[in-house]
Amino acid sequence: MGDLIAWLFSFFILLAVIALVLYQIMCFLDLETDYINPYELASKINNITLPEFITQGVLCCLHLITLHWIMYIHGHHLVYATEVFSELSREKKQRIFKLVYLAFLLFFSIFWMIWSIVDED
Repeated sequence: MGDLIAWLFSFFILLAVIALVLYQIMCFLDLETDYINPYELASKINNITLPEFITQGVLCCLHLITLHWIMYIHGHHLVYATEVFSELSREKKQRIFKLVYLAFLLFFSIFWMIWSIVDED
């Protein structure tokens, strides 16, 4: 039963991270179509970056091993309004890659959650 609870907890945290990444991608698409300006984009992205990092850290120690915390220390996680148009393509690709990675984690989280249920019998 403990494994099932752990996988359910992981599943819901992973859904939260995916929602944050989808929100960031939508913000970049809004900037690309001129619905928002670079300052609004930078404000929106920078406000949810720290909660995203905290959620990822709680989700799995793998993120600490892959040195995401070094990105935070050096400020690489922030979006700057003056540089956003020159980095728009790279930032969108980075968020889409993150979304694919999180979808992959979500798939395995569901798989192991189901495996835990079946294995208990």
